[in-house]
Formats: sequence, C-alpha cells, structure tokens
Amino acid sequence: MTDTSKKAGLAGQLKQKLIQQGLERKLKNTHQLPLKDRVQQKISAHIPEKYYRFHLLPEYQQLRIMNQGAQRLGVSSPFFKVHDGSAGASSLIQGQSYLNFSSYDYLGMAQHPEVREAAKAAIDHYGTSVSASRIVSGERPIHRELEQRIAQTYGCDDALVFVSGHATNVSTIGHLFNPRDLVLHDELIHNSVLQGIQLSGAHRLPFKHNDWSHVAQILEQQRHQFEKVLIVVEGLYSMDGDYPDLAEFIRLKYEHHCFLMVDEAHSFGVMGATGKGLSEHLGLNPRDVDIWMGTCSKALASCGGFIAGETALIEHLRCLAPGFLYSVGLAPALAASTLKALEKIQAEPERLRRLQHNSQYFLRQAQAAGLNTGLGQGYAIVPVIVGSSIKAAQLSAQLFDLGINVQPILYPAVPEAQARLRFFISSEHSEEDIDRAVLACKGLL
Repeated sequence: MTDTSKKAGLAGQLKQKLIQQGLERKLKNTHQLPLKDRVQQKISAHIPEKYYRFHLLPEYQQLRIMNQGAQRLGVSSPFFKVHDGSAGASSLIQGQSYLNFSSYDYLGMAQHPEVREAAKAAIDHYGTSVSASRIVSGERPIHRELEQRIAQTYGCDDALVFVSGHATNVSTIGHLFNPRDLVLHDELIHNSVLQGIQLSGAHRLPFKHNDWSHVAQILEQQRHQFEKVLIVVEGLYSMDGDYPDLAEFIRLKYEHHCFLMVDEAHSFGVMGATGKGLSEHLGLNPRDVDIWMGTCSKALASCGGFIAGETALIEHLRCLAPGFLYSVGLAPALAASTLKALEKIQAEPERLRRLQHNSQYFLRQAQAAGLNTGLGQGYAIVPVIVGSSIKAAQLSAQLFDLGINVQPILYPAVPEAQARLRFFISSEHSEEDIDRAVLACKGLL
C-alpha cells in the first residue's frame, strides 16, 4: 500500500470517527432534553403545526380573514354589543338609548314585576342553585310545578325541563335515536337539531323547506330501510318567520309510522289565540305530535328548554337522557320566573294581542315600503333581505348610528344572497317605533 493510500485510509477512518462522535453527542444532547421537547421534536417532523396550535387552526384563520376583510371595508363588528340593563323594546347601550329589535323578549315578560319578584322569592327560598343533578339531590318542588304547568298547557301527559334549549334538542335526539334510525329534518332546521342527530349517529336527510311532499317521497323510498324514523320541523322558523303545514306532517307520520317533533322555541307564546303555539294557531290536536320542544328564553323570558309529550317519553328522558341525568337541575330562579311567565301569558292576553298586532303591522309597513321580507308571515320575526353579508352588516351599522339596534344575519348562517336584517318584534313596541325602523331601512336601501 502506498503512502497516499495509507493517508486516505486514515483520513476516512478519522472522518468516520468524527461523524460517530458527532452523532453520539447529538443523541446525548437529545436525551438531555425534557421529555415534552423530545416528543415535540419527533412529532413536529411530520405533523403540521396547524393541527396542534389553536391560532393556526383553519377555522380560526378563516375567522381572521373575515374580520380583516370587514375592517378593510370599514365595517365594525355588529356582535357582542353590551346592554347596560334590560333589553326590551328599547335598550341602553354604552349610555345611549336605542330602539331595540334584537331581543327574544316577545311579550315583555323579562321586565314584568311579578316575574322578577317570583325569581327573587325563589332565590330566597331555595338559594341560587340546586347544586346537584335532579336525580341525585337537586329535585325541588318548583321543577315539577313548572313541568306540570307546561304539560297542562300543551294538553300532554307530562313534561321535562333542561338547563338549556340547545342542550334539550341535542340530548333528546342524541339519546332517543341510533345508527339504525333515520332523521328527516327541514333544510333550515336549527343547529341544535343537527348536533343532536350527529350525536345519535342516525342517518340524516334534509328535505326542502316546508315541503311535506318531499318528505313523502323520501319515506316512500326509504322508510323500510330503518327502524325508527323521526321527522323534525320548527313551529316558527327563526331566520324566516314562517311556519310549516303541520297537518300534512302529522298525516305523513301516521301513514309511515314515524315520530314527529316540533321545535317551538319561537312559536310558543307567540302563535295561537292564547299563545299555545302552532297547534292552537292551526286548530290541531297537540297529542298528534309526539315530541313538543320549547325554550324558556323567548316568550317565557328565562333560560332553559323543555320537552312535552306522553308519559313513556318523559320517563325515558328523565331517567336516561345524559343531558338531563348528568346535568345540574334548573336554577330555582329560572324555574320560578318561567312558571310565573306562563301564568301571566294566560292572565294578560292583551300582551299576546299587542305582539300579534305589532308583528302584522311591521310586515305590512315593510312590504308597503318595498322591503324584501322573504317568507315572513308576521309572527314576531320579520326578515329584511338585502342580498349580501357586507350590505347587511353596513346597514346594521348605519341603523345603529340612527339609534336603531337590529342584528344582521350573515353567511354561513344563511346563503350569501339571503343575507338580511332580522327584526324581533315585541308587544312593547309602538306603531311609531315600527314606522321609524321601516322608514330608516327604506331610506338607507
């Protein structure tokens, strides 16, 4: 072997040794790192940060893009306005009084002195919380009083109150149905129903808005493939202010042996001669609907939700529905205020008459002014469709500058071409209030 060859061989060995020492040092240093950092080094090599950093989540990035776009167009956020007191037909926002069309308090019950006193008395008697699920030690007489009054109002066997309207739908649908079942729902149904279906694992098929004939087609083709089938509609649709032909849905549920559920979040206390909702409005027997759902936060001016129906349904939910079984019982003040509001709806029918008059008056005036009220029927909710999210947000801001508070409904809550202002009407509004709002919209559009 030549000297040159020897030198090359020694150089190669030295290089290999240095490489090995370097790897050993690197390995040693790596093992000296905290476990969290060592795991992070291994994971980060092949898991993009957007899957474990909140600020990089695609959904959050999309929200930032939308907010930045609004800022560039000079549109301030119309959301999370802070109301300094009760928000009824008028409201105090940042020290200034506004004509308010963004409240669910359809009958003015949130400010009713007897409703407030009932809540205060319940706190004095029961405390601020029942401090347990009702099955454990949270049951109070006020809970059953409220449930029995709801059942009596609906003409049903029994009722059950939950701590949230959203949770009422999620837990009821999520518990009663399973992957062997089918849920048919109006394409404009509330998010809480969709979440309940997802939790249940049932097959889900939307049908065209208020189109019972579409439901008939689906049932003819697919009913035999499933065990239980549920049809879900709303008593009054919260975005459009219209309602379904309930008699046809009842006919279909009997014909195809299905369950029928009506979400009356916005129709109870609003529709019917005495505020009993859609069945009273249409002159139908409430027992022909299997599951009546309602909330305590709209006309009843409190918080929570309820299911009304036959004894077997209510007992099933009371003993087994996770959203009831594993949740604290409804706070006494909420149960008492809801119960008192129910009593006052019956005792003061003029409130309902004023609400229905105001709602119809708003619809007529808006249509006469050339505003696009879409499918609105003039029951507490009147949309004014403007055609784009940016335009809706701008119009809301312009009205706010004029002392009128009304919220825009933007994409994706509604299709972009259906972006709108949504006016919630109250029994406490005057015709002058309504004229002012309609004329302001007409002048700005």
